[in-house]
Amino acid sequence: MSLKYPLPRGTRDILPEEMPFWHHVEDTARSIFSAYNYQEIRTPIFELTELFERGIGDGTDIVEKEMYTFTDKGERRLTLRPEGTAPIARAYLQNGLGKKEPQSKLYYCGPMFRYERPQAGRYRQFYQIGVENIGNEHPFADAELISMGVHLFDEMGISGLSVTLNSVGCLVCRPVIEERLKQFLGSNLKHMCDDCNRRFSVNPLRILDCKNATCKTYRTAIPDIQESLCHGCSDHFSSVVEYIEALGIPFQINPQLVRGLDYYTRTAFEIVSDQLGAQNALCGGGRYDGLIQHLGGPATPAVGFAFGVDRAVMILKELSDILKQKNKLIYVAPIGASQQPRCFYLVDTLRRAGFKVEIDYSKDDIKYQLKQANKLGATRCIIYGDREFESDTVIIKNMVTTEQTTIPFDNVISFLSTHADTLPHTS
Repeated sequence: MSLKYPLPRGTRDILPEEMPFWHHVEDTARSIFSAYNYQEIRTPIFELTELFERGIGDGTDIVEKEMYTFTDKGERRLTLRPEGTAPIARAYLQNGLGKKEPQSKLYYCGPMFRYERPQAGRYRQFYQIGVENIGNEHPFADAELISMGVHLFDEMGISGLSVTLNSVGCLVCRPVIEERLKQFLGSNLKHMCDDCNRRFSVNPLRILDCKNATCKTYRTAIPDIQESLCHGCSDHFSSVVEYIEALGIPFQINPQLVRGLDYYTRTAFEIVSDQLGAQNALCGGGRYDGLIQHLGGPATPAVGFAFGVDRAVMILKELSDILKQKNKLIYVAPIGASQQPRCFYLVDTLRRAGFKVEIDYSKDDIKYQLKQANKLGATRCIIYGDREFESDTVIIKNMVTTEQTTIPFDNVISFLSTHADTLPHTS
């Protein structure tokens, strides 16, 4: 079948069978962020283009190649947000959040847009969850954020977690770092890709982020950034490492780890998992102490991270055992048309008590009802027919073990609540 109006390339429909994974990611994130006293913030899907040009950096791939930019009817240049940090910084300034309290701990969740080549787990409309701690310059804030990220993915059900760390310096030592990189790379630049040649003049630090195999060979013996850090950055990074060690989180220092956006300073990190093979990064983040001042506000320290929900869901689907205890469905089977009203009452009562319940009124024979319960993956089936009406009872059938239990009608909720933890796993 050839559709007249198919989906645009790089987009997709998220179908109902996938939604339990999305809800698991989103609900886990909200629960963990709340435990660390982060509050949700929502910003518009589009912003003034200049926000991203100035905030992210003119020389970045996002601004040069990937933004969805348009002119509206008022001749304003607008861009669908390609990332979440610059809009949060704008909202922080515009709403005077820094005047209300010294530290703002914020998180966001929503769609982002980049014109990239679509591939597994990467779309032109993608979904991102991120956190920003604005107003805290202490290295403890960096370490706590990293710890929260590890906690988050562990709670989701992804194991083998560790952290990759680096410091990319600040306005004081960045010129020294860049000059050392230029001296090292200058003679080999002609052998490197066009992007590296362009970055050499605009932001040489981002050459370390190039994925081109040839370019990587010329970076093998590149100078260690750590050796060029100023005292302030060196002390800050040492403290971050000390806090991470105190928590017992596995980590390694990678002197070539940088972030793809120009606003990052000092701490840069990725959270990785040994379950994921070569593409093992789950999220990335770092400190961006100069961004808010760069956007016209006062000097304000900040640190944050973000991760792609699409990729997290893709990983969780491969590790789907973690969701076997979630979304247990109870199926109510009315046997005989005359019992449907009482079953309708029972279904409503169970739903109001917090259970996930389904019922089918199209047929009222036991064979059809049990078939439907199996088809929907119900863990228990509540059977109610003429015999149960006369004795004011119900039959609760375990759909995995086939064991049946007869209990009083009024005891259904207490029985299900008591036996909730003993429900067998189903796929």
